[in-house]
Amino acid sequence: MRTIVIALLSIGCIVLLFFTLQAASNLTASGFSETSLPAAAADDEDGPRLVVITQELDTPFWLKFKKGADAAAASNGARLEMWGTYSSDRIEFLKQIEIAIASKVDGIIVQGLDTPEFTKLTKIKAAGSGIPVITVANDVPMQESLRRTYVGSDHFEAGMLMARQLVEQMGTSGKVVLMTSDEEEDYERQRMKGILHVLKPYPDIETFQVTSGGSRDAIVKAIDNVLNSQPTAKAFIAVSADRSGVIIQQIEKRSRVESYYIYSFDDNPESMMLLKQNKLDALIMQSPDKMGELSVKLMMDWLQGKTVPLHPDGYFTDIRVLTAEDVQ
Repeated sequence: MRTIVIALLSIGCIVLLFFTLQAASNLTASGFSETSLPAAAADDEDGPRLVVITQELDTPFWLKFKKGADAAAASNGARLEMWGTYSSDRIEFLKQIEIAIASKVDGIIVQGLDTPEFTKLTKIKAAGSGIPVITVANDVPMQESLRRTYVGSDHFEAGMLMARQLVEQMGTSGKVVLMTSDEEEDYERQRMKGILHVLKPYPDIETFQVTSGGSRDAIVKAIDNVLNSQPTAKAFIAVSADRSGVIIQQIEKRSRVESYYIYSFDDNPESMMLLKQNKLDALIMQSPDKMGELSVKLMMDWLQGKTVPLHPDGYFTDIRVLTAEDVQ
């Protein structure tokens, strides 16, 4: 009985071997080779997946940023997605970052937000998952966020440029109102430091910092209060850029806006229109397209080990002062 079982098993093995060899022969005849297998690194051919996250989708600034980022992604073999929110919805913005981390993207390029919630996401969750983070446009302290680097304007330098323009146009005496938000972020602090650094040698220039919430009603109330308490103020600097239009509207309800020197740190469409109307005296022009291009390139350099570590102080893009005379 045992001999019969062994014989049957042997015959079965021989038959199985025959069909296996026959199948291999057929595959060879049909031109099959290892090169016709799906590439093991098919995902690599698509490139690393990068996500840009901003609070201000579809604004001219971020559309220019996207143009530069898309060009850099194409030339560096990356897959780039643009995520974000509208009207500075911080809760949704933070949720987008959390989704990106959970999705295990290869890199996150994000508009910095100087809050504990943002720090927790970048320092604990992203870093803990091995996902590099580069901040753009607005920076956050590196030691608190563990971001790899920053790409954008040097806001301290921007503050100094603005203050020098003020002195050139207003002179070396007068009251200057500095309008900021009550949620003063790192970029606002840097602008303030730059302004005050330049104005410090001028004892006859007196500065007043006025803070307010982000709603229009809060900004209007703060401006009206300072116009009442400082009727001899000669200049306003919108350190938080979204305040320049409201400043001008409130001044125009009382007097001629041309009597004041008014400055902004944003070159958005409203600010550009006010500049052309001679209602703004100057603003700071930034380079969002270069920010997009450089941030993607640096992220790819990091992922490919070409530039490690990235410069902790950041990579600054060009800024310049644009005056009302320049656009006439």
